[in-house]
Order: sequence, then structure tokens, then C-alpha cells
Amino acid sequence: IGNSCVLTCPPKSNITMVTWKISPKVGGPCTLGYRADQNKTDRTNCSDSMNWKFRPDRDPALEIWQVGIDHEGNYTCEVVATEGNFHKTYHLTVLVPPRLTMYCDDHGNPVCKATAGKPAAQILWVLESNSTPKEEGHDNGTVTVLSTFTAYSTNVTNTTCIVSHPAGNQSMTIAC
Repeated sequence: IGNSCVLTCPPKSNITMVTWKISPKVGGPCTLGYRADQNKTDRTNCSDSMNWKFRPDRDPALEIWQVGIDHEGNYTCEVVATEGNFHKTYHLTVLVPPRLTMYCDDHGNPVCKATAGKPAAQILWVLESNSTPKEEGHDNGTVTVLSTFTAYSTNVTNTTCIVSHPAGNQSMTIAC
């Protein structure tokens, strides 16, 4: 999320036409087209955040700026060339790293919270704990995970939680 993404088409010489057909999970479909005989590009219902990376006659790659969750979906490039028609389809999935916070609850137990990650983060404790994480889904597809550390012994001072996520792992330590 927030980065740029470039999707490439099959590289062919003597391109007659290129069409990007985009079907996002949210919102309606859009298309970007290029006709070589008229040296003309066309766009239908595409947001300003996506466009040709370079000139489509040289490189028909698609670039998406500031990728967001709403960009998730299927992206198909169709190339018409003298040697035939070629397709390439991508399924774009957006990863959202969770925000990690840690605090002490009213009973003095450490609580680890991984807010609004996509997919849901996994929370582990450095010391063994019998905690059961709770998940809360959000309308935008992100998930908040909350885990409370319950120690087997009472002489634990510093507690560390580790948040495991495809967008990167994080850890935090607290003394309650």
C-alpha cells in the first residue's frame, strides 16, 4: 500500500493495439487502450492514479501510483501484433502492514494490538502464554488483532510481543 506498482505486457514487435482491462474488487471496470495505426490512446473510467508507464508504442506497461486497497482486482493486458494476439492477467492483492501498539490492561496484563492490517497479523509472545487473539474486521478489508498476555508465573517483568505479517514483522516490549 502506498507504493507504485508496474504491470508489464508481453513484449512484442509490430504492435497493432494494446488494451488494459481492469476489474477492481471495488468500483466499476476501466480500460486503457492504444491503437498504433492512429497513434492514439484512450481511457474509460480509469482513475488518475493509473496510466501507461512510458509511451505505449514503446512499452505498454501499466503503472499504478500510490497503490490503495481499492486497486485490488484483475488486470489483463491484451496485445494485438502481426504475430498474433497475446494476453497476460495479473491478480493484484494489496498488503497493509498493521500499526503495532502495546499497553497494560486494568489487571496489569500486557496487551499487544496490531491495528488495520491486511491480511490479519499473527501475534506471538516471546514467553509462553495461553492467550487467544481476538480479531475485528473493518469495512475496508483490514483486520485488527488484539492479544492479551497471561503469564504462567507471576515473576515476569518485561514482556515482548511479535507481530508476524507478510508486509514485515515487528516486535515491542513492555513492563506492566
